[in-house]
Amino acid sequence: MKIIIFGATGSVGSKVVDTLLADGHDVTAFARHPERLDTDSPALSRVAGDALDAAQVSAAMAGQDAVVVALGAGNSITSRIRSRGTLNVIRAMHDHGVRRLICQSTLGAGDSWANLDVFWKTVMFGFLLKQVHREHELQEQLVQASGLDWTIVRPAAFTDDPATGQYKTGFGPMVRGLKLKIPRADLAGFLSRQVTDLTYLHRPVAIST
Repeated sequence: MKIIIFGATGSVGSKVVDTLLADGHDVTAFARHPERLDTDSPALSRVAGDALDAAQVSAAMAGQDAVVVALGAGNSITSRIRSRGTLNVIRAMHDHGVRRLICQSTLGAGDSWANLDVFWKTVMFGFLLKQVHREHELQEQLVQASGLDWTIVRPAAFTDDPATGQYKTGFGPMVRGLKLKIPRADLAGFLSRQVTDLTYLHRPVAIST
């Protein structure tokens, strides 16, 4: 498949690039500075662009079969890149007839708020990252209303631990006692599999250890 990744140089997006290439896909890495990717493969195309630029997003979308959105805002807590960038992606997908969309959101969005502990509810998303949480909520609303073949992945907080494959997915909002962490490598593998796995079609899916 031909798959484009928005946010391809991020801490998760770059690992998704590597995973999809290892799985034999043709990958387009869309980012402001795609040259920062260490990966070198004849199946990799690099597109320098801004997800906030609708024309650049649309141009990169031509000929793709599926999309992975792993947009992040770095250290900014006020950026609208997740919602506005995702809206540009959705519009470009409609323009070019691309159907499959995998969107990385966050655990704590939607009904998964109930999975969080008091610290995450009050300190992190309740205060420090309140705007970031709102961005993810808006991003999810846009994806769910898109009319596309979407899957939203809601990961817990990232770690740099190696992949273990030992994590929980698809759990409901009443599940408690989660570690609320997930290795980036495990998340990247899960995101990549959703491109062809329709188990969670038109559904959000949580992932955490």
